[in-house]
Amino acid sequence: MDPKNATVAVLMGSKSDLPGLKGAFETFKDFGVPFTARVMSAHRTPDIASDFAKNAQACGIKVIICAAGMAAHLGGVVAAHTILPVIGLPVASEPFKGLDALLATVQMPPGIPVASVTVGSAGAKNAALYAISILALSDARLSEKLKEFRKKQTETVIEADKSLQNELNSGNF
Repeated sequence: MDPKNATVAVLMGSKSDLPGLKGAFETFKDFGVPFTARVMSAHRTPDIASDFAKNAQACGIKVIICAAGMAAHLGGVVAAHTILPVIGLPVASEPFKGLDALLATVQMPPGIPVASVTVGSAGAKNAALYAISILALSDARLSEKLKEFRKKQTETVIEADKSLQNELNSGNF
């Protein structure tokens, strides 16, 4: 991961969010998308977060993913300081298990959009795939890799259905 060549920035409100982001990092690596990851907080380091957002495009960043729990204001703060697409990834935390973060992420005021994915590790992978979809609009190589990924997903489900039908027909369930 070379931050100098990164096209995606993954920001997390706390380093404790890191384990839930591994699926995103693996997805970027599988697709060959250079990314950088940083810890910054909308509340504890607001100047750092806004400076990062203001300068991200000039540094070659094209999409920003913001993972945050509880009040989850990181995505909104970042989006307020950049025109780059921002994807909010709500992180599960106590006592509401991510519902608070989800609501904070999707309830942006008009004019400052933040896309949102589901809470947790599935959301991390989806955030990466969403960022890759955005990048694929202007990158034929990524577009083809994304099409192949979708094709493999389809084949996996078809095979799972065939397996299920065989089990049901043979009485081995």
